[in-house]
Formats: sequence, structure tokens, C-alpha cells
Amino acid sequence: MSSESNLLPLIVEPEQLAEYIDDAQLLIIDVPLKAESYAAGHVPGAVFLDHRRLLHGTGEVPNDVPDEAALSALFSSLGLTRDTHVVAYDDEGGGWAGRLLWTLELIGHTRYSYLNGGIHAWRADGLPLSTEEHVAQPSDYQAEYLHSQALIEREELLERLGEKTLAVWDARAPEEFRGEKGKNKHLGHIPGAVNMEWTDAMDRDRQLRIRDYAELITELEALGLTPDMEVITHCQSHHRSGFTWLVGKALGFDRMRAYAGSWQEWGNRDDTPVER
Repeated sequence: MSSESNLLPLIVEPEQLAEYIDDAQLLIIDVPLKAESYAAGHVPGAVFLDHRRLLHGTGEVPNDVPDEAALSALFSSLGLTRDTHVVAYDDEGGGWAGRLLWTLELIGHTRYSYLNGGIHAWRADGLPLSTEEHVAQPSDYQAEYLHSQALIEREELLERLGEKTLAVWDARAPEEFRGEKGKNKHLGHIPGAVNMEWTDAMDRDRQLRIRDYAELITELEALGLTPDMEVITHCQSHHRSGFTWLVGKALGFDRMRAYAGSWQEWGNRDDTPVER
């Protein structure tokens, strides 16, 4: 879908969103790390989403993608329709908002934006806040994995490790990447992966907005990640990498994919190679 058909760009600034706030096509979703953030004041008209609903929740890999029935129920409860333009934000610089937008990409719903800097940027710009709960008008949304390319499964990743055009961006902390800390059976990283911690892509002086694009592209290229590559991003549970997936998209990396199983899956198996 071309960007012309979208109400707003992928990355939207608070003042841009404020101009469209009453548009009937808009569905603003607040998916905070801490539920209190929504209660303390949210973008007017935003609906609250418990981030746990973006995860499968059970099984050996509870952080994996929910099945299509669960996603259908979730997006119907949020009032999503084919014409809806979603704007997602959170209270932590884009992890859960990114995971939500990645989930929309997976089901082929490409009308979406990220509120740059989330609630911190909205508040800092002095824009109006609401403390009233906004309840969505439910819809009947049938979610299917229409764009399965957004996701990579363990088997495919294992098979393709070492391919020149494939890169792995590990969004965890350097200590996790080096295998110095973690709660998994095996510590370390996927062989050949490169590490840029998710928060390193945030501008701490500008309410956690995405950092200067040119600088980020230079830093990623120095790590061996270029826009022409197929870039797989992950963390421990595909929460932090929700943001790095989004950053890649914003920078023009057209082949961003995410490994939802992340280290939770990879680091707890005995048939997955680990580098330290």
C-alpha cells in the first residue's frame, strides 16, 4: 500500500497527531509498560491495550505471536477495521508500540504510525491529556498472517545463518549479548549477530524520540547492517526488538523481519548454536 493512502506518515510527531485527533479513521492505541501511565494521562481518545495481549502467553515460548483467533479477538475488541489508521505509542520509548505495529504488519494491516517519543513527547509538548478511559466500539476483524515475511521462525533462521545478505540485529544489553548475564539455559548470542541495544537508538534529550537518522544509519553500517540487507531483529522476548524493528523501517530498511521467539526460545534449546 502506498504511503499516499495513509492518513499519517510512519513516524508522526505530537503536533502532527494533534491536528488529526478528531479524524474518524484514526485509532490511537496506548500500550504502556506500566498501566498507571494511561490512568495518569493519555492522548485524548486513546484506547488502552494491555501489552500482554500481544504475546502468545503459554507454552515453551510464551512471547511468541498469538494465533490468528486470538489476534482476531484482540483487534476486534480494539475496534480495528480495514480502513482504520492506527497510531501506537507507549511510555518507554517504543518497545511495546513497536511490537503492536509489527503485529499489524504481520496481519497485513499497513495503515499505521508511531507517535515519536510516545507519551513523554506528547506531555513535553504541552498537548492536552485525558484521564478518562476511552472504550473502543468493537468491530469484527478477521486477522490472518497475510504478511508472514514480517516474521522469521527459528528453523528458517537456523538454515540461513551465515548468508551474506542476511544480518541479525540483537537489541539486548551488551552484557546479555556477551553471555555475561541472562536467565536462559545458554547465554551468548546467535552466531554472526551484531549488537546495538534498543535504547541506543533513542534520543534521551528529546523525550526518547528516534535519534538522528543519518547518525543511526552510519552506526548501523559500521556494524555491517545496510538498508539493502534482510535484517532480522530480536531481543529476549521481542519486546525491545519491537522498537528496533520500527527503527529499521523508519530508516528505510525495507526487509526488516523479527524473530519473535527471540533468545527466550534460542537460548533455551540444545540444537541452536550459540556464540560468546
